[in-house]
Amino acid sequence: MATTISKPKSDSADRFAGLDGESLIRAFRIMHLSRRLDDREVTLKRQNKIYFQISGAGHEAIQVAAGIVLRPPADWFYLYYRDRALCLTLGVTPREMLQQAVGAADDPASGGRQMPSHWGHKDHNIVSVSSPTGTQYLQAAGCAEASLYRKTAGEVTLVTSGEGATSEGEFWESLNIACLKQLPLVYLIEDNGYAISVPIECQTAGQNISQLVSGFPGLFRVEVDGTDFVASYRAMREAVEHARSGAGPALVHAHVIRPYSHSLSDDERMYKTAAERKAEGERDPILSFPKMLVDEGILDRHMLQRITHEVEEEVQEATQQALRDPAPSGDSAMTHLYSETVDPASAEFEKAPEFHGAPMTMVDLINATLREEMARNPEILVFGEDVADCSRAESLCEVKGKGGVFKVTAGLQQQFGAERSFNTPLAEAAIVGRAIGMAVRGLKPVPEIQFFDYIWPAMMQIRDELATFRWRSNGSFSCPAVLRVPIGGYLNGGAIYHSQCGESEFTHLPGLRVVMPSNALDACGLLRTALRCDDPVLFLEHKKLYREPYNRSAHPGADFTVPFGKARVVKPGRHLTVITYGALVQKCLQAATQVERRNPERSVEILDLRSLSPYDWEAIAESVEKTSRVIVAHEDTLSWGYGAEIAARIADELFDHLDAPVRRIGALDTWVGYHPQLEAAILPQTERIAGEFERLLAY
Repeated sequence: MATTISKPKSDSADRFAGLDGESLIRAFRIMHLSRRLDDREVTLKRQNKIYFQISGAGHEAIQVAAGIVLRPPADWFYLYYRDRALCLTLGVTPREMLQQAVGAADDPASGGRQMPSHWGHKDHNIVSVSSPTGTQYLQAAGCAEASLYRKTAGEVTLVTSGEGATSEGEFWESLNIACLKQLPLVYLIEDNGYAISVPIECQTAGQNISQLVSGFPGLFRVEVDGTDFVASYRAMREAVEHARSGAGPALVHAHVIRPYSHSLSDDERMYKTAAERKAEGERDPILSFPKMLVDEGILDRHMLQRITHEVEEEVQEATQQALRDPAPSGDSAMTHLYSETVDPASAEFEKAPEFHGAPMTMVDLINATLREEMARNPEILVFGEDVADCSRAESLCEVKGKGGVFKVTAGLQQQFGAERSFNTPLAEAAIVGRAIGMAVRGLKPVPEIQFFDYIWPAMMQIRDELATFRWRSNGSFSCPAVLRVPIGGYLNGGAIYHSQCGESEFTHLPGLRVVMPSNALDACGLLRTALRCDDPVLFLEHKKLYREPYNRSAHPGADFTVPFGKARVVKPGRHLTVITYGALVQKCLQAATQVERRNPERSVEILDLRSLSPYDWEAIAESVEKTSRVIVAHEDTLSWGYGAEIAARIADELFDHLDAPVRRIGALDTWVGYHPQLEAAILPQTERIAGEFERLLAY
């Protein structure tokens, strides 16, 4: 679709795009209020009364136009740090903005947890903003996808950014999704020509993002002078009407200015010439727009002075209020890290199994659990690469269907439809980002990363978004997605990119639950808990265990759950505690059998953690106090692995109960090799584990 250039029209009937004088005056008032709030924050920062400042100056016209066109709280908003004027238009108050600046406890965006201008307001559907550039695009796509799934006709999601953020891959991934799905998603690119100090000619090929995206089918594009309020309103109205009608996504490319430095930590005089800065000042909408209103007779000088005086008083009053507002208490640091309404570690999730049917493998019980929970909860959506039975549903009369590379999701599409079980493009960040947007809307997304080894493109979405959402928004937003990930080695031929572990990278993230079952029964119970809890969960499924005969279980019933943070004593013993999980549970059992056969006077206790974050410290302490010797065993590399934290805490808190050093077992500090002999040398094997048991028992 060709780019439309929005320009003021000469005919008087549509000179102001249908806006009456009152609307135009209101627009000016918000624009001026936004600039004066910026200026006040600059003063407060220089007085050391606030700790950071970043300005939205020069972007006010396009932002107010966008805010007038859209409909809070029916529409949804994924904004970025310069969108002060847009937030004011949507209903955020000056006091609430200044509460962000001072970090007040009552700041509705974050309660003093985030930097200023990281907008968020539950009442207006302004979803909590983070600092990473570009992550919001994919979440906005997921949010818009939720509107389609719920069939809320006419609902639009707006996502904004500067031009620099369009260099992020997540921008392009989101455009692909938006056009594939014809999402009701509006992009607003506020192009001030710079990404901090990097000019557009060093940032964007051809120096024009709207031309660069011209090949996306079905994307409506409009390019506009974002300092011209009337032209901006016309462009935004056209784009929003397109998306609201169900015709698909739209992109508004607004050319704006940045008359202030990137932030008060930056000095634009170091890289912008005086002539360039002067030219920007001549396009300043805070000067040009009121002049136009006066020239057109919509506003007289007396009314202009009155408005600016009222704004000054409003800013002064809001400043005094915010400076008096109390700061967050240090005691509040841990609040809203996890759900306060659903505790997956509570006794509520201790459900006894009611077995029926023949023994099932782990893969079959996971599949059965997904089916049961999808039938119970229509908000559950399962998706990822190759997850569906067949994207071309009409072919299912001739083909069996795939249902995942390990068949974990087989049959879900056929039972619940392509709206609830579907394939995605090969883009891990997009899979997780979409899930975040869906979860914010109240859906229960269950995305799959096909192999743990390929989770890293999604790391920004997981670490900086998924895990932080509840805490950074001070409980206003949550993101209870369940991210399923096949993990681990011991399957010959996997090599470097299909065999790795790395769970400690994720147990290190506050706000994220991490579980890793070792058998079919626990997989069923832990997955059901994950699907019913209100926190984001990383559900690690060891590939080697999917079809092992020894870990099968009869179906434990459709309400069987296992609480998080509760270890299971797999084998009792009196002389050595082994703390482990995943594939090493069985290997440790085999090793213990060998050791006890050779040393009948000795017995080994094996503790399967099942849940890695939270973990069962009480069970660990009870076992170590009994045996006085302990080994932590895991499949991941030994150095800086998950076991190091457990070992350190045992040494710190249980030292008086120990009769020997705390030992660890793990893989060699290298990558998993392709040849079976090489893999066997790298990963912990039963014989090596048994040897470590005996060495510690002999200490």
